[in-house]
Amino acid sequence: MELIPAIDVIEGKCVRLSQGDYARARVYHDDPLEVAKAFEAAGIRRLHVVDLDGAKARHIVNWKTLERLAAGTGLVVDFGGGLKSDDDLRIAFECGARMVTGGSIAVHEPEVFERWLRTYGGDRIILGSDVRDGKIAVNGWQDGTDLDLLPYLEGYMKKGITMTICTDISVDGMLQGPSVALYRDMMQALPGLYVIASGGVSSLADLEALSEAGLPAVIFGKAIYEGRIKLSELSRLLC
Repeated sequence: MELIPAIDVIEGKCVRLSQGDYARARVYHDDPLEVAKAFEAAGIRRLHVVDLDGAKARHIVNWKTLERLAAGTGLVVDFGGGLKSDDDLRIAFECGARMVTGGSIAVHEPEVFERWLRTYGGDRIILGSDVRDGKIAVNGWQDGTDLDLLPYLEGYMKKGITMTICTDISVDGMLQGPSVALYRDMMQALPGLYVIASGGVSSLADLEALSEAGLPAVIFGKAIYEGRIKLSELSRLLC
């Protein structure tokens, strides 16, 4: 299973939210690059970076942080948060992102997202499928939609999507365990989709449960920052 630590960024600092609530943001480190270097030293090869300022502003904001992370490590960086225009996408790639994640834009401006997919391919454009109570949520999880998760994903698979980062908002940042049953249902219904689990990981046992369920990849962060998972413990799970 591919282990992908997350660095969420507000004002250039490494933070984590609880259930997507900006009012419950906690700063864990002033320098995301130092955090990323620690991940790399532990054997991690990929990093998930979220521009939370960008998600709220609806355009890329923390591009300088992205640039530092990409230039200062050898990690494969996938980047998301606030990418709404061709210029946002260009800046993200020019600043070192190897892949980008689009969530809200895939709902609100599907023609733009589909153009990105045709231009860059499913190995560089990831579909963000943030979900609350089985429905897609957008705009930094602040707004709900009437879109059911599985039909939504199936529609985008037909258009070339091969990867999705699925975050169950109800458990994200709560350290109460991931939604294993949700991910099992996704993989059973949509074989061939590279499902990246996100949200709720609280312990090494949670990572092992996702691995045993057959998840190809998982994003996690708060459990590391809170000291519930030690980087030294990850070696046997690293692919």
